[in-house]
Amino acid sequence: MGVMSGIRVVELATWGFVPSAGVALADWGAQVIKVEHPGHGDPMRGLVPSSLKAAGPDAVSFMFQTFSRGKQSVGLDLKDPGARDALLRLVSTADVFLTNYLPGVRAKLGIDVDDLRAVNPDLVYVRGSGLGPAGEEADSGGFDLASYWSRGGLAHASTQPGDAWPPSLPGSAFGDLQAGLYAAGGVAAALLERERTGVARVVDVSLLGAAAWCTAPHIAASSLYDLDMMPMRQHPDASNPITNTYRTADDRFVALVMLESDRFWAPLMTLAGREDLATDPRFATAEARATHSTVCVAALDALFAERPLAAWTELLAQQQGVWAVVQSPREVSTDPQVVANGYVQDLQITPATSMKVVSTPTQFDGEQPAPTPAPELGADTEVLLLEAGLEWDDIIALKDRGAIT
Repeated sequence: MGVMSGIRVVELATWGFVPSAGVALADWGAQVIKVEHPGHGDPMRGLVPSSLKAAGPDAVSFMFQTFSRGKQSVGLDLKDPGARDALLRLVSTADVFLTNYLPGVRAKLGIDVDDLRAVNPDLVYVRGSGLGPAGEEADSGGFDLASYWSRGGLAHASTQPGDAWPPSLPGSAFGDLQAGLYAAGGVAAALLERERTGVARVVDVSLLGAAAWCTAPHIAASSLYDLDMMPMRQHPDASNPITNTYRTADDRFVALVMLESDRFWAPLMTLAGREDLATDPRFATAEARATHSTVCVAALDALFAERPLAAWTELLAQQQGVWAVVQSPREVSTDPQVVANGYVQDLQITPATSMKVVSTPTQFDGEQPAPTPAPELGADTEVLLLEAGLEWDDIIALKDRGAIT
């Protein structure tokens, strides 16, 4: 059971962005029915990025499991009138419809807002797009590298003056996952309003809008100070040297975030055995450290390079300032706090294959649902279409002409 138990979602979407919203809703207890093309399904089924190959004895696509676990699958070719009628039957019993199909495709297939509201006036209709529902480019497609990372300003904001250009690439589906969670939040708000007022909304979320939200401080500063972006100091000249990242003797990195630097500077230096740095007039106050930041950072660079990560972890645990190890994704999955909070869980896909999956970060009463695998293409077609009122003869006829799988 979950907070959205009893909510039925029909998802007609591909790739990562909108399907990640479906995963969040499924984690929260909704029934999510993924409608796919009966021949090839969601292209994400075959996507394995970063030159990796599908792993395990069952050739698992970790990307598809990430974005479609916990759902049911129905294979429908919506160009076939009978399959489209089957979709309408599913929609007539749904609370939410999720799609990232472009406006022209939605109109051509007869699945736009008015088309579906004709069979279900109470439907919350959710549109995910690259660049938003208005403007001259509303009909343009988008992926997170283009619409979110690049056009949304994140690549620029993450590449500081002096860094190597071109900008670095984000992690796989980085923007898709952020924007998808925003869409899931929009669904929750729309369902709450429908419950209170009876009004069903059209919810729009775009990759570009999600990126603008993430770069909000930069956008605000650029307008107020007539700057291209909010200036950020580089490592050598950090105005607060103990809000910075340092390399250890074994080539690991530790991030310090001690904003109240006068509170933490002397105790930290004393604990590290460098009382001389604690009392050095150049470093005695926050103002002095900012004035002599380059020298102060250089002293800390040398200090952190004297000990390996394990030693710094033990030492930093003895003081109150905030700090963290720069971890790899593998390390994140076994981080004691991640494990204790159930943020990453084991997903048993087959008896021979399991993988780590990340749960939706929002928890209710401290509970995390146990993840279930992504469905095989069309695994639930027959049972769901029978529930929707189709007869066996209708289903067989649709199968015979390849309209469903």
